Amino acid sequence: MKTLNVIGAGRVGKTLGRLFQAAGIFQVQGVLARSEASAQQAAQFIGAGQACQNLASLPPADVWLLALPDAHIAAVALELAVLDVSNRPALAFHCSGALGSDQLAPLAEHGWQVASAHPLLSFARPELALAQFAGTPCALEGDAPALHLLEWALTQIGGQCFAVAAQDKLLYHAAAVFATNFLPVLQDLAEQLWQHSGMPTVLIQHMRATLLHNAVNNIVALGPKAALTGPAARGDLALVAAQAQALDQWDTQAGAAYQALSQLAVKLSHTP
Repeated sequence: MKTLNVIGAGRVGKTLGRLFQAAGIFQVQGVLARSEASAQQAAQFIGAGQACQNLASLPPADVWLLALPDAHIAAVALELAVLDVSNRPALAFHCSGALGSDQLAPLAEHGWQVASAHPLLSFARPELALAQFAGTPCALEGDAPALHLLEWALTQIGGQCFAVAAQDKLLYHAAAVFATNFLPVLQDLAEQLWQHSGMPTVLIQHMRATLLHNAVNNIVALGPKAALTGPAARGDLALVAAQAQALDQWDTQAGAAYQALSQLAVKLSHTP
């Protein structure tokens, strides 16, 4: 069994580490997080691995997972390349949805195989992500030998892998942002407006549980276009303009967002 080090043992690192370990895909060796206490907690969650204090204290491994914020990937890759703690080329991959494997270029220059592998899943809580991972699309990009191993490994834990070009990753990840990250923002904005309009809190909570749920069910059952409703969808542009003006007076950003989304809704309603 190949060995694995996890650098950045947050929600993604802990989830993948535990799935790989439990399935017998990789043997987790070292776990590095923001603090030694966090690394210890992550190792306990994963069920294996030695909590480490820094990169230099990580043991050698065949595979290195960099489950880090995007802004830290390149710097950690450079530090790891300088340390070359494995004493031999290994495989390194990161889980950014927006960045390509070129972030690991310092390691590639040392003969490592490098890749990016992005599971398209909301890792809000590792405990939930474990149960939700089966069927998750995983976007792969990088060196062919690395992709061969990662496709096998991710498939074994329930991932559905596909290739994405490095130049398309920003757009690919933006799609995920639209599909998931903006939904809480829109819901919060709706609830602020209902609260401003005098709707009782209990009814706002009811709308959160029912209206949102029904809208998602309609999209799943009918597709985005057929599920589209509202003034923009039915061509009531006068109402759209009036609402946009009212929103602009309430909050300029909300008004601009409403106007832009209404234009996209009109475009979608006219899509063949």
